[in-house]
Amino acid sequence: MSTIAFFPVLLVLIVLLASAIKVLREYERGVVFQLGRFWKVKGPGLILLVPVVQQMVRVDLRTIVMDVPAQDVISRDNVSVKVNAVVYFRVVDPQKAIINVEHFYEATSQLAQTTLRSVLGKHELDEMLVERDKLNDDIRGILDAQTDAWGIKVANVEIKHIDLNETMVRAIARQAEAERVRRAKVIHAEGEQQAAAKLVEAAKLLAGDPRAIQLRYLQTLTEIAGEKSSTIVFPLPMDLIEPMLERLRGGRG
Repeated sequence: MSTIAFFPVLLVLIVLLASAIKVLREYERGVVFQLGRFWKVKGPGLILLVPVVQQMVRVDLRTIVMDVPAQDVISRDNVSVKVNAVVYFRVVDPQKAIINVEHFYEATSQLAQTTLRSVLGKHELDEMLVERDKLNDDIRGILDAQTDAWGIKVANVEIKHIDLNETMVRAIARQAEAERVRRAKVIHAEGEQQAAAKLVEAAKLLAGDPRAIQLRYLQTLTEIAGEKSSTIVFPLPMDLIEPMLERLRGGRG
């Protein structure tokens, strides 16, 4: 009879001993409460707790990769887009992460969603597509500042996708085509400007010596003669026949 009565006591002792012994891995910490009040952060390794009097909450210190669901964002130029991102963060103060906020993962997720909409809504669509690194840094800075009170360090934020509707995709394609046409016209105009400057420079050099103009005229006639043409009509410049006219006038005198 005494042996039967001893088994319940032994079972209770085994249960209490199991609840008193905890093993924490290298990346884990235990936030220990004693009679409901914070006592200390313990770990890693073997942890001994006073049964019933002390309770422990495990906290993982590894970097957490959190996917931010796609958010509907209206840009500053009134374009509606869907944007999703990924946030890398970790717990650096287990005490704050357990005491100062309820479910720090969910709290960080909700804060990341609202911050993503708030920051991107202040920028135009072109800035979202081109200045993605700057936007990532802005979002990370805001999240890191606001989660500091929760004992959380936001290491990085990356915008993954910016989804546009078909109308906006076609509009951006037309804009890109117009930009390419504009650049081509600018390059062509710059080439014409440079060519005109060279022509003016060449004209000044030729004007300095009439014989140079005659040589250039004869060179042009040679190039025309080499072409397959049956009839060639060309003007006769006065500079070329002026010496001949002067000699005729001198002979008559």
